[in-house]
Amino acid sequence: MPVVDLAKSSLRELNAALQQLGPTTNETDWTVLNPSGEHAIAAGVDAPVTVTIAGPVGYFCGGMNKQATLVVEGSAGQGVGENMMSGLIHVKGDASQSAGATGRGGLLIVEGNASARCGISMKGIDIVVKGGIGHLSAFMGQSGRLVVFGEAGEALGDSLYEARLYVRGPVAGLGADCIEKEMRDEHRQELFDLIKAAGEAGKVDVGEFRRYGSARKLYNFNIDNVDAY
Repeated sequence: MPVVDLAKSSLRELNAALQQLGPTTNETDWTVLNPSGEHAIAAGVDAPVTVTIAGPVGYFCGGMNKQATLVVEGSAGQGVGENMMSGLIHVKGDASQSAGATGRGGLLIVEGNASARCGISMKGIDIVVKGGIGHLSAFMGQSGRLVVFGEAGEALGDSLYEARLYVRGPVAGLGADCIEKEMRDEHRQELFDLIKAAGEAGKVDVGEFRRYGSARKLYNFNIDNVDAY
């Protein structure tokens, strides 16, 4: 089990070693000590490995993640899991703004709160936030699911495409073209599966959530409104 101490080794050396790992590597469990808020820790990993980061991280931790499981034992700065493709990123603390931005796949779990623009331009990622989220979250969300146990800030789902949003707490305000939608059985099952994946099965009631999605009016061209363009 490789252990890398960033008080003694450089971040460049760590990321180079992680990025060189292949699908058949036997170095599958890594521990990173003394991250001290460094930026871009474990960015660009493309191997089925687990990386446990013992402390808080800075910007873009786990960016472009593919296959790997990253566990952050602390809070994360801006853009954690940015453009991740697959795998799992689990933040044990809070996340700053733009968590999971442009993510295309995989699962991002935030134990605490996430700041503004959580899931901005999400493209297939699943995000579960066990606290609240800030304003403009899921802005231009194209696909994927965002689950929020707490409250949501202003302009939730602004300019939303087809991402699906589930919020248990109060919503300060919906963005353009975002509306509340009916919770059907398939949505309850989808939500339950995400809650289970986040380790909260049996602890959180699916019935307490409301579903939000696109009204599908903003991004469709209508010839009757041509003078407005």
